[in-house]
Amino acid sequence: MQGQMWSYIFKRVLLMIPTLLGVLTLTFAVVQFVPGGPVEQLMLELKGKGDAAVSGAESSGGGSNYRGRQGVDAERLAEVKALYGFDKPPVERYFMMLKRFAQFDLGESYYQHQSVWQLVVSKLPVSISIGLWTFFLTYLVSIPLGIAKAVRDGSRFDAITSTMILVGYAIPGFVLGVLLLVIFGGGSFLQIFPLRGLTSDNWSELSMMGKVMDYLWHLVLPITASVLGSFAVITMLTKNSFLEEIRKQYVLTARAKGLTEKQVLWKHVFRNALLPLVTGFPAAFIGAFFTGSLLIETLFSLDGLGLLSYESVMRRDYPVVFGTLYLFTLIGLFTKLISDLCYVYIDPRIQFGAGGGS
Repeated sequence: MQGQMWSYIFKRVLLMIPTLLGVLTLTFAVVQFVPGGPVEQLMLELKGKGDAAVSGAESSGGGSNYRGRQGVDAERLAEVKALYGFDKPPVERYFMMLKRFAQFDLGESYYQHQSVWQLVVSKLPVSISIGLWTFFLTYLVSIPLGIAKAVRDGSRFDAITSTMILVGYAIPGFVLGVLLLVIFGGGSFLQIFPLRGLTSDNWSELSMMGKVMDYLWHLVLPITASVLGSFAVITMLTKNSFLEEIRKQYVLTARAKGLTEKQVLWKHVFRNALLPLVTGFPAAFIGAFFTGSLLIETLFSLDGLGLLSYESVMRRDYPVVFGTLYLFTLIGLFTKLISDLCYVYIDPRIQFGAGGGS
């Protein structure tokens, strides 16, 4: 079993390489045809036209026929292209990028004059705060609620809670965030919660308990807006999983042996029913660091990874775009591997297949 596991892991790691290369290659190829690259933007700014003219650009950042080139001497253009590395052919730039990534060198931002690693690390606290609180609150509420709904399937409690969570699921997080700000953030009604950020301006002057309370107080509105829509999926998945197990033959056998409903539920049904949820924990937990909502971050002025990725794409900050894409894809692939290993660990009946699947 131990040898099979390591062989499976080795095969999966090898399969990650072509997947990662495919994602990077496709994105790199598409970028070559995207208009308004960093070279063109800078040339337009040097001529005083600003970023507004970029939308009318006809060529990519790495091309040579720039509209922004008009009126700019060739020597200055060559300097700018060399500054961003666009003086080299696309194929050479592609392999240089792969070489850096193989050494986990994500490059340096064109505009923020920091390494991509530094930018990612600086945005992590915001994304961690939103993601982890959303993850824990979602599972802490949804799993017990889903179990209660399965046990009371068809009851009034089941119908009322289903209606409530489906209504919450139907409301987009951004719309709910706006509504919360209007009602509780000093919009048109009450000014109870802060409008923006994770801490107050005087946070450094607060006591330890004051800092904790201030931090939690700032999280109330964005976390509420983020978590409400997540309840429905996990709750209904938990309910359906438990219902499926409750209706199986081994449950009827356990009842026939005289076990109470509580014993049947917690000793027999619980482990099997939670299998689909538990195996998804690694992906959900790791994803909590990197999948913060862009709209929520923008609405509550939270400078996290979602906002960083969006701004990088809009500004054609290619090192940040490719660096974060490489990092997130790599983490996603390893997370999928961990999820598969968890599945085999939780259910010993599952064996590592010769084809690398579980």
